Amino acid sequence: MPALATAATTAATAMIVDDESPMRDQLRARLQQAWPDLSIIAEAANGIVAIEQAEELHPDIIFLDIRMPGKNGIEAASILAKQALVVFVTAYDEYAIQAFERGAMDYLLKPVETERLAGTCQRLQERLKQRQQEKTAPTNAASDQAKQVEQMLTQLMQQQSQKREYLRWIQASVGSSLRMVSTKEVLFFRSDEKYTLVQTEQAEYLIRKSLKELEDELDPKEFWRIHRSTLVRVSAIAEVTRDFRGRQLIGLKGHAEKLEVSRNHTHLFQQM
Repeated sequence: MPALATAATTAATAMIVDDESPMRDQLRARLQQAWPDLSIIAEAANGIVAIEQAEELHPDIIFLDIRMPGKNGIEAASILAKQALVVFVTAYDEYAIQAFERGAMDYLLKPVETERLAGTCQRLQERLKQRQQEKTAPTNAASDQAKQVEQMLTQLMQQQSQKREYLRWIQASVGSSLRMVSTKEVLFFRSDEKYTLVQTEQAEYLIRKSLKELEDELDPKEFWRIHRSTLVRVSAIAEVTRDFRGRQLIGLKGHAEKLEVSRNHTHLFQQM
């Protein structure tokens, strides 16, 4: 991956907040390319720790994952935005409100694209310069920005309550790297006691997220549970047949394996 070309950069400090360690590592590495003078002074795995560290270290910028256990990114941002510039990092493009483009906050969509990251870093540097000017000249810009942040957070919270956002990317560790797998590539998920298998046409991955968690986060119109240990992407189904024992079996596009449908879920295919 080529290094990102940037103009003369501004020295600044930042914190990365994400409950996935590989995602923090990936973002830190790409920030080092995009903004060499940016110093990552802290990392946190949830909003509660992030607030505590921000109060102690006073970073200029906070890269904040939206969906985390405990206090989520939106809840934490209402506090953190009073102390630093906030950049939301999310796997859900529904959060990418157009207001972020020119507002007091910004966003990065997982997996983070280099071109998008370069633009974000440039905007952040411009905002830091503006903040420095506000400290030396009497202005209402700071209070106006605080109101703008509050309005955008209110809008996000309203969207969360009105519209369910579904999982679009699966984060799978492959050795020391992180692979982002689109849910549109997944043929099925199969779970055992410790891991969940993610099967695509080209490869398979193991993740620690349980099938119950996946079922809660995936669009029920796109993924059906056909067995207590199996979720299948509906559009990947090629055929439904029966074997000599009368069991329903699902054939998939681009995959030779047949998946068994349990008796409790045969009703899903009565019209197929």
